[in-house]
Amino acid sequence: MNNVARTWILPALAGLWLLAGCAHLSRPASPAESLQVGAAEVDITTPLGSRMAGYFNERLATGTHDPLHAKAIVLRQEEAQIALVSCDLLGIPLDITTKARAQASQRTGIPLTNIVICATHSHTGPLFEGALRDFFHEVAEQKYAHDPQEKLDYPAFLIERLVKVLAAAQANLRPAQLQAGIATQPGLAFNRRYWMKNGKVVFNPGQLNPNIVRPAGPSDPDVGILLARDVQTKQPLAGLTVFAMHSDTVGGTLYSADYEYYLEQTLQAAFGRDFISAFGLGTCGDINHIDVTRKNTTSGFAVAEHLGSTLGKAVLMASSDMPVIHQPALAVRSTTLQVPLQEVTPGQVSDARAILEKLGDTNIPFLAKVAAVRTLDLANRGPTWPMEVQVFRLDAGTAIVCLPCEIFVELGLAIKRASPFPHTLVISICNDRPSYVPTLKAFGEGSYEVTNARVKPGAGEMLVAAAVKLLGSLKSE
Repeated sequence: MNNVARTWILPALAGLWLLAGCAHLSRPASPAESLQVGAAEVDITTPLGSRMAGYFNERLATGTHDPLHAKAIVLRQEEAQIALVSCDLLGIPLDITTKARAQASQRTGIPLTNIVICATHSHTGPLFEGALRDFFHEVAEQKYAHDPQEKLDYPAFLIERLVKVLAAAQANLRPAQLQAGIATQPGLAFNRRYWMKNGKVVFNPGQLNPNIVRPAGPSDPDVGILLARDVQTKQPLAGLTVFAMHSDTVGGTLYSADYEYYLEQTLQAAFGRDFISAFGLGTCGDINHIDVTRKNTTSGFAVAEHLGSTLGKAVLMASSDMPVIHQPALAVRSTTLQVPLQEVTPGQVSDARAILEKLGDTNIPFLAKVAAVRTLDLANRGPTWPMEVQVFRLDAGTAIVCLPCEIFVELGLAIKRASPFPHTLVISICNDRPSYVPTLKAFGEGSYEVTNARVKPGAGEMLVAAAVKLLGSLKSE
């Protein structure tokens, strides 16, 4: 694999336009003119034959539809710097992001708390961490004395690539102009939890299921957008799109970024092949692309292409008149909560291992397999787990909230409603992915996401309160 696959410099674009002939070389730079942006991209695809993430069975990669990438965007205003890295992965565990952020901070001088590493949640990337990986790895070593599916020390490889892409983006900092806004794209994302006629909540109950009564929660049609433009050509050179919809539309055994790949292709067709398209997954723990009111194909690359291209067209339509950040005011606030986790007993751990040894047995219920993986994961964590909440302020009207885990949509909507910033983008699976964070209400309803959750009820509301407090602090500064 190549090192830095692609790197682009984001040239200058003044935020305050001056009439020709009126500018003076000696005048002080305006806040907008002091803003700099840099971006870079690296390939993070693993070798063929490696295990793939996303489901509760062992499947091996047989090919690559589109390479997986890590994409970094760095913003600087005078001494303030913030950095976002988006990775085409299901998730990235805390130990990897902690090491990568620390090494990148040491190399670039960007404060560790000002760096966020998020995952797009692609279900067609590598499996390289977690209880399920550990189980498969242990079985392979017992059978072969080594693990033939792990041809690469992927955690070490990923840390090296994350540091490299952040440093490359910073090295390419140039004066730039940002646009920020929120478009809407209805009809793509749907709440996947439904009340049924038997009084229970079920996830993914199937299309045209006559027993469906109503959705158990809302969806979020917001499309959060950031764009950086060239000063001379006004050509967009890099951007961030945030949307709340599970990245699980492809399936199969080919590496792919899922629908985000087609979002990128759509934007590059309009903005140029060198455009870097970073993606932030909105709060979509209970949101996917399946419309249960009609019967159609729900998986495959054609489905991903429809979703990604539709999302890309929404970005393109909004980009022509999206507000410009004329008075940037970069700042960051963060806090780390010790979130209570569920307890497991030695007996539950023993039962869980017995279930994993029969993963291929179709007589074992799906939720039993889910609970087994959760139990083994909890056994390795302890009574609490650190969860970091970060808030990046871009200007008086724009902020980005970064949360760990797969967050239920109602929690993200609650943050947006309470935010003092008109444009608030909320990104999930940031810096860690210890599974789902449902609402208090959802914990009482049960079903897959609750069975798979590691946190105790109330954790989501803790994250919301922390995010809203940080937003208020940045607004009043």
